[in-house]
Amino acid sequence: MRQGAILAVEGSACCGAGIDASMDEAAIIRAAQSGDAEAFERLVRSYDQQVLRLAMNLLRNPEDARDVYQETFLRVYRNLPGFRFDCNFSTWLYRIAANLCLDLLRKRRVRRDESPVVETGDGTLDRMDSLAEARPAADPQRAALNRELRARIEDALASLTPRERLVFELRHYHGLRLREIGEALGSSEEAAKNCLFRATQKMRQALEEFL
Repeated sequence: MRQGAILAVEGSACCGAGIDASMDEAAIIRAAQSGDAEAFERLVRSYDQQVLRLAMNLLRNPEDARDVYQETFLRVYRNLPGFRFDCNFSTWLYRIAANLCLDLLRKRRVRRDESPVVETGDGTLDRMDSLAEARPAADPQRAALNRELRARIEDALASLTPRERLVFELRHYHGLRLREIGEALGSSEEAAKNCLFRATQKMRQALEEFL
């Protein structure tokens, strides 16, 4: 499958007619391994938003996140025939995405003072607007507090090392268990637990006045 075929998956709303909607993930993976393009597209649709969110929250740059998203699924496609079901497909997928994010973070050495505001094709976007915000927005004092909290969360996340931020993201935003996080990072459950503990302590210290 060419890169254009993967790009075409994005935004697609329905499964291919040749794929039975009742098929479980293992059957879909095996179909994709045998060259079924519709099965592969269904896998992409199942995980595209999770991968894009992971990349966006870690990299804090829409273009970089989109590049990682595309490269992740290109690598999944190229290496899918070698997937042997010795771990969950999602764990394998997150391992690919996580390694790409960490590599990019190491290369550009993200600055701690990076602005939480980015420019997109649709205008200026506050990256923290994706977090659920309590209403009513008509309360100016509450709105100001929410803005301050969002900025403080962004600063706190920026204070984490790339690995700590990745573990924090996988645990609290994607719901992975520590064992799965350890597997995704190529380490142990205990190492993931220790990393999460350090990240949580830093976050608590940074947000102490809001807790």
